[in-house]
Amino acid sequence: MNYELQDLRAFVKIAEFGNFHEAANAIHLSQPALTRRMQKLEEGLGTQLLDRTTRRVSLTAVGRDFLPKARRLLDDFERSILGIRELAERQSGQVTLACIPTAAFYFLPTVIREFNRQYPKIRIRILDLSAHEGLEAVLRGEADFGINMLSGQHAEIDFTPLVNEPFVLACRRDHPLAEQPQVAWRELSDYRLIGVGRLSGNRVLLDHGLAHLDWRPSWFYEVQHLSTSLGMVEAGLGIAAMPSLAMPAEDHPILVQRPLVDPVISRTLGLVRRHGSSLSPAAEQFVDTLLKQWPGYTALGTDK
Repeated sequence: MNYELQDLRAFVKIAEFGNFHEAANAIHLSQPALTRRMQKLEEGLGTQLLDRTTRRVSLTAVGRDFLPKARRLLDDFERSILGIRELAERQSGQVTLACIPTAAFYFLPTVIREFNRQYPKIRIRILDLSAHEGLEAVLRGEADFGINMLSGQHAEIDFTPLVNEPFVLACRRDHPLAEQPQVAWRELSDYRLIGVGRLSGNRVLLDHGLAHLDWRPSWFYEVQHLSTSLGMVEAGLGIAAMPSLAMPAEDHPILVQRPLVDPVISRTLGLVRRHGSSLSPAAEQFVDTLLKQWPGYTALGTDK
């Protein structure tokens, strides 16, 4: 195909800025020269990547699909010119990971702090996405790997378990259920429950875990993010079932957690990678740091 890396860089910059003028300034080209590069790229690919109007530029459906591929090609080229030896020593590069929000917010900062201390020149890009979106990002190659839930088998995904965490009751310290050492699911029926949407991976796990009971929780409030649930619990609007990793520390002034039993429902978090893919040296080192920092993880069949 008749295109160059500069053509790809032109396309990526236009996609990022949404107009030709700013993109041309960013890569030090005249606007006519930038237009010619885009025309050359589209002719080489045999399809239109951009929809152009007098006011703005947007990506076509093909353009949206091609954008992460173009970025990956440019990243690969950038890594190659940094020098094989430098990469082999894991001193530079970029790591992109797709992570469910609870792990991104409560655990990753500790890992990143340690990783930055050892490898200050390696850039880190975090895609904090839902379980489904994060899995798709790994499959499309937009992320080197992901931290996600185990929810069924996927032929193109390798899953390495890290931790199994139970769902717990989140409530205020002054709530009646906070006085109990543990709480049975049926005991929640007298209170307003805050749940996540039906498409959430956590909701799917809860629905499956409670399917054998003749009692079902009645979710009075429905939210999209676990952090929203915690905020509503803190405000005294209700109680929620949360993965233990999503809960704040035990010394939180308002919120407490209590084990949920009868039944105990857990979720397994782990690393997800495309089957058969190899990680860059930088990504391999980040994974190694992650495994060392994750408390009580189980990886590759070994308890630590």
